[in-house]
Amino acid sequence: MGRDHGFHPVRITRIIQETPDTRTYVLDAPFPYRAGQFVTIKACGTLRSYSMSSSPETDTEFMTTVKRVPGGLVSNWMHDHLAPGDVVETTLPAGVFCLREGEEAGGAGEIATPVVAFCGGSGITPILSLAKSALAGTGRPVRVLAADRDARSVIFADALDELAERYPDRFAVRHHLDDRQGFLTADQVRKFAGGDTDADFYLCGPAPFMELVENALLTHGITPERIFVERFAQTADPPPEAAPEQEGTLTLVLSGKPHTLAQRSGETFLECARRAGLAPPFSCEAGNCATCIAQVTAGEAKMRVNNALDEDEVAEGWVLTCQGEPTTPHVTVVYED
Repeated sequence: MGRDHGFHPVRITRIIQETPDTRTYVLDAPFPYRAGQFVTIKACGTLRSYSMSSSPETDTEFMTTVKRVPGGLVSNWMHDHLAPGDVVETTLPAGVFCLREGEEAGGAGEIATPVVAFCGGSGITPILSLAKSALAGTGRPVRVLAADRDARSVIFADALDELAERYPDRFAVRHHLDDRQGFLTADQVRKFAGGDTDADFYLCGPAPFMELVENALLTHGITPERIFVERFAQTADPPPEAAPEQEGTLTLVLSGKPHTLAQRSGETFLECARRAGLAPPFSCEAGNCATCIAQVTAGEAKMRVNNALDEDEVAEGWVLTCQGEPTTPHVTVVYED
């Protein structure tokens, strides 16, 4: 394989309390990464993906930021139990919520493509990483609209103020507080976008927030290829309703043990495995992180979405099982031990 999609032990060097319910974990992790990417953490028998708040262009430390989620298994465990010196298991950084290459800007007579970002709550995490890299590594102007419940909930307020002071001509942030201004509206989104219809737009936050912003931008004349959305949930079109009868068979090898399952039409390998009561690895379910990677050793398959594997890996038969579907009556899929 061209990349290592396994888990690696990394030590927490320090913890920063950003807000009452948000902490940044500084990790002793010498991983190369791009601004806007995330790592997947293995804890409590499950997996969760968290974005980096650090930037490879500006920070010497590797940082990921975690907001406590009511009822959240991993976020609550991390907040309640982890301390400096503890070790956690993470994947290598992954994800495509990154600055477009070739937009460094800055040649004589050239106008830098603006970066315009909308974030809700902890969605500021990858946006901060992107902003720091764009400002330090390119000539691009950056504008951020950060929506939060109230002033106490604003994450990275000081870091954003520092960027505004350091780059007064290229960086601007607007804080939208729900308790004072009500929920963000489509008109406010379009007003913030203004005339920058050729900018690159980055969206991260709760699903209803991103849906509102994305639809507002599209009606404002922004083309879809200019809109980049970070989702840690299924993004593919829903599959057709599964037929009750068996459509084929899937032999799934998990921890070295083969399981032969009835594969239904329109069902991914991961869905088939979970329906049978198995618990293979997965995280984002959006085709972004490669946590669910396995190799097709017999039969053929296709993927609905692939934002994690390169062409050589696909040619070798590797597949994202959260996105993989059979194209032959029988398929054998082997997970890494």
